[in-house]
Amino acid sequence: MSDLLKRHQTVSRSAALVVLGLVTFWQSVAFDFVNWDDVSYVQQNELIRSWSPSNLWGVATETVTRNYAPLTILSFLIDHTVWGNRPSGYHATNVLLHLVNGVLVFLLLKRLTGNLFVAWLTAALFLVHPVQIESVVWISSRKGLLCSAFMLWAAIVRLRPEVTARQDAWYIGLLIAALLSKALAIVFPPIVLLYDVLIRREKTAPAIARQVIPGLLTLLLLFYTASVQNTVSGGVRGHMDFSLLHIMAIDVTILWQYIAMLFCPTDLCVMYDPQTSGIGMKVLLGSVAWAGVGYALWRVRKSQPLWILGSLSFLLLLFPVLNFFRITTLMNDRYLYLPCIVIFAMVAGAVQRIVTFAESESNRLVRIIGSSLRGMVVVASLAACLTLTAKHLPVWQNSQTLWTHAIQQYPKMVVLRIQMALTIHGRGQEREAIRQLQLALRECQPDDLDRERMRGMIDEWQTQITNRRKIATGVNRQNRNSN
Repeated sequence: MSDLLKRHQTVSRSAALVVLGLVTFWQSVAFDFVNWDDVSYVQQNELIRSWSPSNLWGVATETVTRNYAPLTILSFLIDHTVWGNRPSGYHATNVLLHLVNGVLVFLLLKRLTGNLFVAWLTAALFLVHPVQIESVVWISSRKGLLCSAFMLWAAIVRLRPEVTARQDAWYIGLLIAALLSKALAIVFPPIVLLYDVLIRREKTAPAIARQVIPGLLTLLLLFYTASVQNTVSGGVRGHMDFSLLHIMAIDVTILWQYIAMLFCPTDLCVMYDPQTSGIGMKVLLGSVAWAGVGYALWRVRKSQPLWILGSLSFLLLLFPVLNFFRITTLMNDRYLYLPCIVIFAMVAGAVQRIVTFAESESNRLVRIIGSSLRGMVVVASLAACLTLTAKHLPVWQNSQTLWTHAIQQYPKMVVLRIQMALTIHGRGQEREAIRQLQLALRECQPDDLDRERMRGMIDEWQTQITNRRKIATGVNRQNRNSN
């Protein structure tokens, strides 16, 4: 009866999570494509147009927008087969993948912590938090959703006190699927290694030996994609020539900004322009704060190994996007899709500890307050997240709303002005698009690559206008002569 009751609780709480996620994100199914990788991944991607052998070979071997993600492209092929060029179907798939991931987070945390409250609140925050909007609503972020699904599934299979050969085989298979969805999965074998050493108390040498095959698989993908990622186009490039020490200093501040975004997600944007110079005091204060966090975790390393595992996993999950290997961006909301789980779990765990302490007190008032604290935290946190998510969600409705919002926050950011010009040009307003680029050339400070790109766009669009005028003049002349 006890096992049956536990299964019923798991199913009912999982169903509640699905409903919560649907209420939050289902309206995005009515949104359009945006001209930020959606063109390359879906709208002009010949690889997803048919199931021909040549296309399937291309799906398995080619890179798209500097990413090797064949399972992601395969998912777009399936979507295109069902939905064609209708964006609603692609959005629906993203939402459903996010719901699956929310349930997987619940099941994973339930196993790791043994606490239904911690697991459910973590999963609920994961599903509805505003920082997840980019990952869910941006069709091109499918690779992150799909990779996360396989990583979470692999974690449920592998992160357990006793591991069989069959479970290890499943772990490797799911890791391969995650790697073929997005390169982020390269950090998963180190997380498994940490679990074996910190939680299972396995000796380091045999624990490392168990990760040889997974490690080789991740290295193969890393070597394959490294040269592609170094192909620089678009995005933000001001940091590309910074020294490693300078990048580490910036990362200190960015990591704190990420944590602040999870607690106060009020200024979200499709792209950010974090400060990269004159940040000495911020780096100093941030480093001192991180040292304090490190000391606190060291003090509880024996009594709270899950906190150590979570903290190191947070850093590992963000490591690929901290620009030790340079990419054309410094920070994005989508980078927090999995790392946020750690922060939410720590918050839920802290609440649970306070409640447990209060309920053990002899004072009746303290016990009453403690017993009601869980409900108050759930209602307050979810209500705040739902409100902020509903407010920010329409920003991603189409390209016009997306870039208008971004330019309001970062008017001097060149890439945003270029994307807005492309949006205007896509509506057939070439002259206005040219005017926007000319304004950006004067008002912003584009680097040589962006300046060359913008001038090339202006020349191309002016040529289009001239050619149309010549054609129209020729037609009018021909009509006059015929008359």
